[in-house]
Amino acid sequence: MEDFINETIDTTQLPKYEEVEFSVLHPNYWKVILISLVVFYLIAGIGLGLALYFNEVLAVFITELSIAYVVFVFIVLFFCRLGFKKKGFAFRNHDVLFRHGIIATNTLVIPYNRVQHVALHEGLLSRFFGLAKIEIFTAGGSSSDIEIPGIAKEQAENIKQLLMGKIQKQL
Repeated sequence: MEDFINETIDTTQLPKYEEVEFSVLHPNYWKVILISLVVFYLIAGIGLGLALYFNEVLAVFITELSIAYVVFVFIVLFFCRLGFKKKGFAFRNHDVLFRHGIIATNTLVIPYNRVQHVALHEGLLSRFFGLAKIEIFTAGGSSSDIEIPGIAKEQAENIKQLLMGKIQKQL
């Protein structure tokens, strides 16, 4: 039997993911987010308007509720913009990184040897703007571990081919 060696690792010499240059999402993805939010809040606003029109109790507060609704929509837009600007992704030799979050920034790191499946999705609005979303699946889960939206379709296809190549090398 070989001699067992279990030396300590100098953690100051480990590579730092914080120093990685993250790629930002495609600028057109902000348009996709904006259109989705406008459609959603337009429908919600119509519903709220109808509720105020037909409800005599709430009709007294129509001005206050309308102002609160508009302020709420602008707050949501502000935080969506912050979230969009903080998202980023990077592909290194041995792993993929995805950064997201508004108040607390989360960075997901998945080594290629854990990747089992890669999917490419295009939504209706994303397809119109030539964008796609990469979903990366690892062992032990039914949902994707990383979803990277807002990537140009050609770049997303290249990323999918890269990841599929890494998976094939492991087999």
